[in-house]
Amino acid sequence: MRDKICYIVGAGENCGLDFAPKQGDYVIAADGGYKYLQQKGIKADLLIGDFDTLHYKPAHNNVITLNKIKDDTDTLAAVREGIKKGYSNFHIYCGTGGRIEHTLANLQLLASLSQQNLKCFLFGKDCIITALTKGEIRFNCDATGYISVFAFSDKATGVCIKGLKYQLDNATLINSFPIGVSNEFVGKISSVSVANGTLLIVFSKEAMGKISGEIFYC
Repeated sequence: MRDKICYIVGAGENCGLDFAPKQGDYVIAADGGYKYLQQKGIKADLLIGDFDTLHYKPAHNNVITLNKIKDDTDTLAAVREGIKKGYSNFHIYCGTGGRIEHTLANLQLLASLSQQNLKCFLFGKDCIITALTKGEIRFNCDATGYISVFAFSDKATGVCIKGLKYQLDNATLINSFPIGVSNEFVGKISSVSVANGTLLIVFSKEAMGKISGEIFYC
């Protein structure tokens, strides 16, 4: 059965909203993401933010206004609301580009969610980014394009990469050496797994629909 998805649209670079919410999904606009949803004709179930990007509070029947002085980013606040609603699968759009600090904050958010055994995908211009903590992600043999694997924790141990152009077996990756850049799908069933620690995994958009089953957490 397909997981229900909480879609979050931020105010970063709009690389296209290529999703159509299905019954049971939930759409949250984080501040300026509301304009992107309006332009695409996608209904937002919730608006949240301090609205420093929109510069106005939209007329909507479900709005949460945040204080401009806060610890959480608007995107993190949106994720918290999705978790309260019972969602465990998040797709974040318009969360890259623009100010680099917001992109970095969203990468940290990916790692935080994976460490809670929650799934999250960050959709960029030409790629999708996810995080994996003590688990495995698998792709079908028809996945294409590039895939890169980075240690996000100080080190990630027991890293195995199978079925890709370059493979690893029980390796240790550290977050100060990018050994996992620009691997490739080669027409085989493939997987990336980690026994301990957190990985960031960057892969081509074409491969998103080729994920085999669920991300498995140990």
